[in-house]
Amino acid sequence: MLKRGYFISSEGPEGAGKTTVMNLLGNKLKDEGYDVLMTREPGGIMISEKIRNIILDNEHTMMDSRTEALLYAAARRQHLVEKVQPAIAAGKIVICDRFIDSSLAYQGFARGIGIEEILAINKFAIGEMMPNKTILFDIEPSVGLERINAHNNREKNRLDVESLAFHEKVRTGYLQLVEQYPDRIEVIDASRSLETVLEEAYKVIKRELEIIR
Repeated sequence: MLKRGYFISSEGPEGAGKTTVMNLLGNKLKDEGYDVLMTREPGGIMISEKIRNIILDNEHTMMDSRTEALLYAAARRQHLVEKVQPAIAAGKIVICDRFIDSSLAYQGFARGIGIEEILAINKFAIGEMMPNKTILFDIEPSVGLERINAHNNREKNRLDVESLAFHEKVRTGYLQLVEQYPDRIEVIDASRSLETVLEEAYKVIKRELEIIR
């Protein structure tokens, strides 16, 4: 259906609901006949999932911020070469739950390492392989954390238990990235109903896919 593969990433603060929305969106596109691969970061493949377990383990609160950044980049590299790039080369639509912007917002801005420093690490890991389109599900951190606490069945990882001030920095970092990459990153207000957010995300992706038919 498409002339070439397409790479979509979803981003957002904790509790924005991006995973739920993008899974629904992916299934909707599959129902329409698109060849879609759903994946996530960190993870998506065996090696990267093992790195994910190290990064997000609640017992690893002593982890240095640069160690954290390097582990994310390592997981991203393996995931990219083993799963994402082959799928795109095969003409698939790849929908990835988080990609490089998470590192830029979380480690680069919120951890204070520096966005340009984290970008340099990740350029080594991914080269020029950036998403064609990124959807940022934006929400006030306090609202997102309330959502997390209201859902007992949701995995609560090491990042979820960070302070509200940290999560506010993450959101600020994301909004700074919107200014830096306005053509790639599209912002959706994730505080609204699931149906409304899904509809808006669907319109964004369908618009993009029509362009490359």
